[in-house]
Amino acid sequence: MPTQRLRPIYSITLVTLDALMIVVAFILAYQLRATIPWPAPLADDTPLIRYSGLIVAQIFGVLATLFFFRQYYLRRAVSRVDQFYSVFAAVSIGTLIAVAISVFSFKNSIFEVDYPRAMIIYAWVLTIILITIGRAVHQIVRDRLRDGGLGKDRLLIVGTGEVARIIIQRILWTPKLGYELVGVINGEPGEYDVLGVPVIGRPEDLPDLIEQHKVDEVIIAIPEEGHREVIRVISYCERGRVTIKVFPDFFQFIASEADIDDLGGLPLLSIRNYAMRGYWLMFKRIMDFVGAIVGLIIFSPMMILTAIAVKLESPGPVFFIQERMGLDGRPFLMIKFRSMRQDAEQEGPAWTVVDDPRRTRLGAFLRKIEIDELPQFINVLLGEMSLVGPRPEQPYYVNLFRESVPRYMERHREKAGMTGWAQVNGLRGDTSIGERTKYDVWYTENWSILLDIKIILRTFWQILIGNNHKA
Repeated sequence: MPTQRLRPIYSITLVTLDALMIVVAFILAYQLRATIPWPAPLADDTPLIRYSGLIVAQIFGVLATLFFFRQYYLRRAVSRVDQFYSVFAAVSIGTLIAVAISVFSFKNSIFEVDYPRAMIIYAWVLTIILITIGRAVHQIVRDRLRDGGLGKDRLLIVGTGEVARIIIQRILWTPKLGYELVGVINGEPGEYDVLGVPVIGRPEDLPDLIEQHKVDEVIIAIPEEGHREVIRVISYCERGRVTIKVFPDFFQFIASEADIDDLGGLPLLSIRNYAMRGYWLMFKRIMDFVGAIVGLIIFSPMMILTAIAVKLESPGPVFFIQERMGLDGRPFLMIKFRSMRQDAEQEGPAWTVVDDPRRTRLGAFLRKIEIDELPQFINVLLGEMSLVGPRPEQPYYVNLFRESVPRYMERHREKAGMTGWAQVNGLRGDTSIGERTKYDVWYTENWSILLDIKIILRTFWQILIGNNHKA
């Protein structure tokens, strides 16, 4: 059964689950307030039923806010951190709405009661926690059903060029998107395949192929063919009841979300808007400064032990200091714990690869859990780096990539980071520079404090589960 048919069921069950979590949170908050004499003992023992008006108002306020935030439109993949942000904001706003409704609507009624402030705070915190847990469980159930073949959409991709390959690669790497890739359209059947996905026909075969393979969605990824060809392919798809998505040519140059702007009433599409401007730069610097100090304090015992271990394990200095390029292409000296032999670069700059033979035994372990990066807190403290940003490269490679990788130098509009958006999405070490650049440019154009926090949390999580695969 495709996702389109299951989506209403998923949405209804999610609304019901959220409402149930709100009620459970309120009951627990009531019990907590009755048990804990803070900030003062309860003056009376008002029964729970007297608070039913507030409970109903809370359900309405939170569910309405979640609906307004489009949290019942089930996306194919959503970050748990983004989910928590949305739940936190929705519950906070919904609680204020509930209190306001209660104050103005229940005055001089049987539901009029003095609501203990501590109970409302308990309910607010518990609602955030329980809804977050409930939604995580709901997502796990959906993923399990999808893994069992229930709720997957059968997909055809039109195109065999670079854009089509990127889309196919993303679908193959991310099973949780819920796609079953039927095949690729752009040639003779059986002639060749794209990343292991067979070419099963030409665009004019689409009506029959959609019917034959019971296709639910078609992604048209042929920006190199031009608008006329895209329109022609769409006309073939319209004969079947399928969802059609198009990757148009100008989106190759967009890293941020496109916004509709205007010029004296004339609509314009705003495709580039750098986020880190004005006072936001000050906020990011404050976050970096505080984070660097906290990091140096917390990890100082580990750094001391690591320094001793590096010195004892192999001859050479404790630190590896190398010139890298950061903000506006300015060079700085980046500090790391040495993880390779002392003579690793005696023949000049060399690209690091997975299982690099130049690593020491201790260095392999340090790089796996990224302890070798801890001295970069000093670079952050000095303002040469940021906690989050594009990873810095050596000047030799910057001069090499700037000539061959589109928009490469745009990643130098911001400070280099200890971790970054490309790294937490698996693009680190010996991976495609072009792909990493796209993620770095997206970060610079979509930056926010919450995005930085999300990247930091994902970095720690990937280190804990051993999924960082650093080269």
